[in-house]
Amino acid sequence: MSRSAVLCSMPATGHVGPLSVVAGELVRRGWRVRMLTGAGYEAPVRASGAEFVALPAEADTLDSIGAGERTRGLATINHGVEQAFVAPAAPAGQALEQMLADEPADVVLHDMTFLGVQTLFSRPRDQRPATVLCGIGPAGFSSVDTAPYGLGLVPWRRTVPNRLRNRLLYRTSRVVLRPVHRSLDRFLADVGAPGLDGAFFMDVLDRSDLLAQFTVPEFEYARSDAPAGLRFYGPMVPPAAEVADVATPAWFDDLDPHLPLVHVTQGTVANTDFTEVVGPTVEALADRDVQVAVTTGGRPTSALDDLGPLPANVFVASYLPYDELLARTDVLVTNGGYGGLHHAMRHGVPIVIAGDSEDKVETSTRVQHAGVGINLRTGRPTPAAVGRAVRAVLDDGAYARRAHEVGVAIARSSGVVGLVDDVEALVLQQVPHPPLTKES
Repeated sequence: MSRSAVLCSMPATGHVGPLSVVAGELVRRGWRVRMLTGAGYEAPVRASGAEFVALPAEADTLDSIGAGERTRGLATINHGVEQAFVAPAAPAGQALEQMLADEPADVVLHDMTFLGVQTLFSRPRDQRPATVLCGIGPAGFSSVDTAPYGLGLVPWRRTVPNRLRNRLLYRTSRVVLRPVHRSLDRFLADVGAPGLDGAFFMDVLDRSDLLAQFTVPEFEYARSDAPAGLRFYGPMVPPAAEVADVATPAWFDDLDPHLPLVHVTQGTVANTDFTEVVGPTVEALADRDVQVAVTTGGRPTSALDDLGPLPANVFVASYLPYDELLARTDVLVTNGGYGGLHHAMRHGVPIVIAGDSEDKVETSTRVQHAGVGINLRTGRPTPAAVGRAVRAVLDDGAYARRAHEVGVAIARSSGVVGLVDDVEALVLQQVPHPPLTKES
């Protein structure tokens, strides 16, 4: 009998991409797969072999929000989370319920921001499909060992002071983040799901049966009280045959193999204002003995015209063949997209990160904590700050060594094959792994 899965993704490239890889592996194993996401992502969904189902317009909003002015600090959580994820949750949940009413499924896999899945938790486990959370960004589960998600604070090394600090911060955060907690509780009550009951808002995510984090433990905070269902699979990497064939620019042949290559990008979402990260990097490195490769994340290269004439050591393309580029890259300067960071670490490339919006305040601290690069602690660094950080990374081989170590861990991770193995075991009501211990 064919098994059936529904995948749910908020409409953004960094969300749809990893879930499409999962969809492709399920299809290869003979699953019936439907994927619910934004109308603009029909092509990649169908390319995975899954059936495409469009979100209603009221829930198809994340791309447009991401293209607007970005919130920072506490507003990223209070206003940003409410606008981007809580507001679309009700219509997204209704669409999911309609799909399951039309045709039941054995499992629902959802990205961590697809809050519409909470409608399923209004009924007992034996009256709903199995659920799998797909961690397409930094894990946000509260813990005695970590500060509240969104504050961008790394754990302290000494256990007792760290836990005392975190306890105080969680108490404070429930006050200053009261708007998002109230908004989420209202939504949960409306769909009949259990309320937060005093829990931190991110802990709504640990209700799924399997918590699949798309990274490796080396790039995440250790939690002695981690949820029992938490597993690490590494990034979801598509088969080589399915990787987009991006043409190699002619200037690749002009690169000097004896000079360091610095790659700078603002990704495919936060790429409307190149004065944030690209501009300061270009200015900082103009007179250095380095080469700078810039990608505009799909925008025309003319979008860089506002930066003025580019120095002779700068090479530009809308897209670049990433595996070939990163094999030659010495430092990545980025605003911190989760997928891009993992792509760099797969190649052992150390990182200078400048991000303070969306989830980037948390990806930045993971870079810092893992020792794979330097966190500039801002989304608008000065050229001087970028220049110092790039020079420090080039001069201190520890960053590259640590990036290589994380890359080795990624190469050894089970990836999409391991995830789907565990999904199949979950559906068969088998236990894929022993329970996590405190040391896990």
